[in-house]
Amino acid sequence: MALGIVYSCKDKKPEVEEITKTDTVVPVDTVPAVVVDTVPEDAMDSLISATPMPVAADELFDDFLFNFAANKKLQYERVDFPLEVEQGDTTTTIQQAEWKQEHYFMKQEFYTLIFDNEKQLDLVKATHLDSVVVEKIDLRANNVEQHIFNRVNGQWRLTGITRNSILQNPNKSFLGFYEKFANDSAFQMQSIGEPVEATVPDPDDEYGTVEGEFFPEQWPDFRPTELPTDFLYNINYGQSYTQNKQKVLVFRGIANGLEARMTFRQTDGKWKLVKLVN
Repeated sequence: MALGIVYSCKDKKPEVEEITKTDTVVPVDTVPAVVVDTVPEDAMDSLISATPMPVAADELFDDFLFNFAANKKLQYERVDFPLEVEQGDTTTTIQQAEWKQEHYFMKQEFYTLIFDNEKQLDLVKATHLDSVVVEKIDLRANNVEQHIFNRVNGQWRLTGITRNSILQNPNKSFLGFYEKFANDSAFQMQSIGEPVEATVPDPDDEYGTVEGEFFPEQWPDFRPTELPTDFLYNINYGQSYTQNKQKVLVFRGIANGLEARMTFRQTDGKWKLVKLVN
């Protein structure tokens, strides 16, 4: 079924805008969300730091990471200082006095994940993990900074950082493609499959979806409102990147439950969008 008038990410935008009035949200049920419009930043840091992280947040890495990024006191407690930083053959250290709070993607309204296939999404909810890597991908500078977290005695800790070129990353082909896809509108249109499988919200049912397909000329109706152009964040929960011909790029809203999945496949050396779940 070809889709005509559809709900795109743009149609959901009002929900997101309401959420983004909150600069720092700790999306754990037992930790209250904090609205910072009227609270000075220093006072906000003190307020969040005074809120202890629930013990259960160490079970699910995502819960821990949101607390770690928002809570300055917790972050300093959970970094193994002096923190080793590896870059090529060189190892340096960061002392506690030199550390600046890392907010990761918390100042955005969403974060991104990269998988080889949709089955790997189950790892996000896994509680058996002992090691997770958070990647800060600088698309313009072509480098990747990996923050390595390990669970030690039941508690997640930042234990090291590595810095490498994107060319050393297993997702290098896709990342090179994505940088151009996000920044070049003409190239973006050329990279839309014919057709693209789509699952979008049903305009007649708040909780329902409609499945169908769309063609390149319809892409403006489906395109996410904001594609990150400079930085991508990726969380490696243990997924192995062995499928070089397919990538699933996931956009997840911070504390608002929104999610979009874009599946890209490489054929004859060219990446194309082949599936969108919005």
